[in-house]
Amino acid sequence: MPIPAAPAGDLFAAPVSSTPRIRVGIGGWTYAPWRNTFYPDKLVQRRELEFASRHVTTIEINGTYYGAQKPATYAKWRSETPDGFVFSLKAPRYVTERGALAGAGKTARDFIEGGLAELGDRLGPINWQLPPSRRFEPDDLDAFLALLPRALDGRPLRHVLEVRHESFRCADYVALARRHGMTTVFTDSPTHPSLADLTGDFVYARLMRSEATLATGYADAALAAWAERARRWAGGGEPDDLPRVPGAAPAAAKPRDVFLYFISAAKERNPAAAMALLARL
Repeated sequence: MPIPAAPAGDLFAAPVSSTPRIRVGIGGWTYAPWRNTFYPDKLVQRRELEFASRHVTTIEINGTYYGAQKPATYAKWRSETPDGFVFSLKAPRYVTERGALAGAGKTARDFIEGGLAELGDRLGPINWQLPPSRRFEPDDLDAFLALLPRALDGRPLRHVLEVRHESFRCADYVALARRHGMTTVFTDSPTHPSLADLTGDFVYARLMRSEATLATGYADAALAAWAERARRWAGGGEPDDLPRVPGAAPAAAKPRDVFLYFISAAKERNPAAAMALLARL
């Protein structure tokens, strides 16, 4: 089944809209199967970010996971995206895969202070993705979270932690993350822990169940369900159909910004899934 192409007309006119508190996007913008499907025929590669940022409202950058970029690169990304668009960035793995997180303060600060300010108001959450082998060690994690900078050039920073070991599925972790105001990624995946407990002042979900046989990656009913969950989160509530940690206290009810990313799985379908969800919102 073919992937729906972007709407005809002005290539960079945004065909989507979203509430101010809900952003939906994809992981990256350079992927060969998106040529002539998501990206129009004959669009030059150097304009892919310019195009993608007009059809989704946020993009998670994976390249920074493998190494920090130059300040000029961050400035270029900012210049190619419209007002209101936001990037999230995966923090470098050399920070999160080291032996003890408590000793990662300098490398974390070096990454943040090494050019991210060039993104200006396009800088969204920084995702600190832990490896599947890292267990929940309260003292080590507590020390690491305390070291993360809370602002950059006077602009508040948003941090989010992606945990991938089952030991984090406990009330002690939820309480520790809330004490630091650290959002936990909700990973909708059959292979990673899925914790929908709200631990910060925004929501960050990575949706990893797109299907190659569906033109929009997700069935209509699934997209409708995610649209409703996003509205519930943004309005201050919580969806009642997502897994939570047994014994963890409920989160305070308050409006929250929401970031939803269609990631991995049938990656060729993810732009269509993001645009279909934005259309519902």
